[in-house]
Amino acid sequence: MRTSYLFTSESVSEGHPDKVSDQISDAIVDLFLSKDPEARVACETLCTTQKVVIAGEIRGQGIMDTDGHWAEGVEQEIEQAVRHTVKKIGYEQAGFHWDSFAFENNLHPQSAHIAQGVDAAGNKDEGAGDQGIMFGFACDETPDLMPATLDYSHKILEAMAADRHSGAAPFLEPDAKSQVTLRFQDGVPVEATAIVVSTQHAKGYDAGDKEAELKAYVKGVIERVLPAELLTDNTVYHINPTGSFEIGGPDGDTGLTGRKIIVDTYGGAAPHGGGAFSGKDPTKVDRSAAYAARYLAKNIVAAGLAKRCTIQLAYAIGVSEPLSLYVDTHGTGSVGDDAIELAIGRIEKLGGLTPRGIRTALDLNQPIYQPTAAYGHFGRKPEGKLFPWEKTDLVDELQDALA
Repeated sequence: MRTSYLFTSESVSEGHPDKVSDQISDAIVDLFLSKDPEARVACETLCTTQKVVIAGEIRGQGIMDTDGHWAEGVEQEIEQAVRHTVKKIGYEQAGFHWDSFAFENNLHPQSAHIAQGVDAAGNKDEGAGDQGIMFGFACDETPDLMPATLDYSHKILEAMAADRHSGAAPFLEPDAKSQVTLRFQDGVPVEATAIVVSTQHAKGYDAGDKEAELKAYVKGVIERVLPAELLTDNTVYHINPTGSFEIGGPDGDTGLTGRKIIVDTYGGAAPHGGGAFSGKDPTKVDRSAAYAARYLAKNIVAAGLAKRCTIQLAYAIGVSEPLSLYVDTHGTGSVGDDAIELAIGRIEKLGGLTPRGIRTALDLNQPIYQPTAAYGHFGRKPEGKLFPWEKTDLVDELQDALA
């Protein structure tokens, strides 16, 4: 394993067109779960200049019947949820305005052939909503037990969004991207070598004193977010390197659900199974099993059993039990990886890592998903019912099992 290297991760803001789509898709998931906790949802969103289109497969009591007829008022609630999401992000521009974009709803009933594989019936337990592999990861590079490059990339954009919403930075518009490159020595981040931030801005902030004001502001945010010891005289800043960035969001680039899966997870520091999260209810193991894998990996690192941990789970559609569980502590474990695998298998709370067991353990059948759809699904603070997979409440049980 290399001990000295450069590594880079990127993030995108809530106003990035792909993230607009993710947030809309998860707003639909939350709306339907609020009506029926057992609702099935697979909602994809496309957004472009003055237009939003949603499509996908759904099922749920009080939402839509099997013939595709909407329950009274639901279509209006869907459009309201979509427009409210865009309004909350802050789009009131001629090319994309929450109140005037054209909206198209193409949701339809879930396939009965898919449903029969997932539904519990007779002696058959609830099956996975699809086949696939899912990964979870944690490391001790930050207090959030996340890769430092991604953690700082997210936090730069979160801080800028907070200032935009509060009015502290009125020259900012919703669309933005960040990228952080760190130099690692003996596996520990020691210096930021390059930081890139591109942000949509108000008219005129691409030249003269206003451009200087914007760049000074962004550099100040970076200095607020990154530990001071990582910023040196050698750190290179690229702030709006292309120049003008007035046209942004869906007016500047089409957005689609599920196109930022590395931003959503570990910034390239860990494998990804390929499945996106947003727009999917928790019977879809693309989402729920990835959350469970992060939950386990984070608790393993929090318990001091390893400095880095990758976990893989695999499922078959219609089958409840996972096909495999794989643990890799990358040579940093205080016990063997096989021993950790056995300890995980003995944690009764997880219900054998079946789809139903995961949903029950993490209480996932709730409208908690829209907040996940920007600034990462992992490394977030568990508050109330939100981000339960970020809790470290398995630490004692894991330590006892491996004592």
